[in-house]
Amino acid sequence: MSETQQLHLALIQMNITIGEPDTNFARLEQLLQEAVQGAVKPDVIVFPEMWNTGYALTEIQQLADPNGKRTRSFLSGFAKEHGVNIIGGSIAAKQDDRVLNTIYAFDRSGAEIAEYSKIHLFRLMDEEKYLHSGDQLGRFELEGVPAGAMICYDIRFPELARKLALDGARILFVPAEWPHPRLHHWRTLLTARAIENQMYVVSCNRVGTSGTTDFFGHSMVIDPWGEVLVEGGETEAVLRATIDLEEVVRVRAKIPVFEDRRPHLY
Repeated sequence: MSETQQLHLALIQMNITIGEPDTNFARLEQLLQEAVQGAVKPDVIVFPEMWNTGYALTEIQQLADPNGKRTRSFLSGFAKEHGVNIIGGSIAAKQDDRVLNTIYAFDRSGAEIAEYSKIHLFRLMDEEKYLHSGDQLGRFELEGVPAGAMICYDIRFPELARKLALDGARILFVPAEWPHPRLHHWRTLLTARAIENQMYVVSCNRVGTSGTTDFFGHSMVIDPWGEVLVEGGETEAVLRATIDLEEVVRVRAKIPVFEDRRPHLY
């Protein structure tokens, strides 16, 4: 990372074919190639939640990637070949007889730097009937900078984002499958998490339709002031933004929220 701690980001806002991992792996590979061939090579590439299977929950035991082996091999190899960090969205990963909604992240050498499984399962989509929740926070370092990860429904729990911020996170990655009609919630919650924690929020949502559910994209990069640096539409795209992690330090110094907390009262 440069002295100004700039990071060039690429967000892969993709359609996901429900229940067809081979199709999704092939499409992701095409979009990854597009991402690294831009005018400015990304330092970090991010993609959506459950991109390998979509919400094929009734078949998830058969479709989930055992121990994430296929995903880990593919993403690690791509990261090493192209010298990029990858926040690998999340996938349905099988551990023994349990399926979890899991992020794997890799550094430029292809080494795995993070594994986070979604803590809060979304009952509106019956996640709790088919998936197991994680029990560890998504804390890791990206190029020496503390970072955090949450998945989709997790953003409705501000205490989780605050805990990651208190642990030092300057950037929060949020893969998602967030559907219509809750676009206003999506934009508002992500912006609030950025403002209240004075950190960058990098959210990557899917597009397309699964069954009767429409997913609207609108992937966003939000700065520590709550300003939206880039926002996608509702079609497949590779979105790009450049962030300066030193801005987090400046914002936290200007409005010292963390110093002014009084947690003994709440």
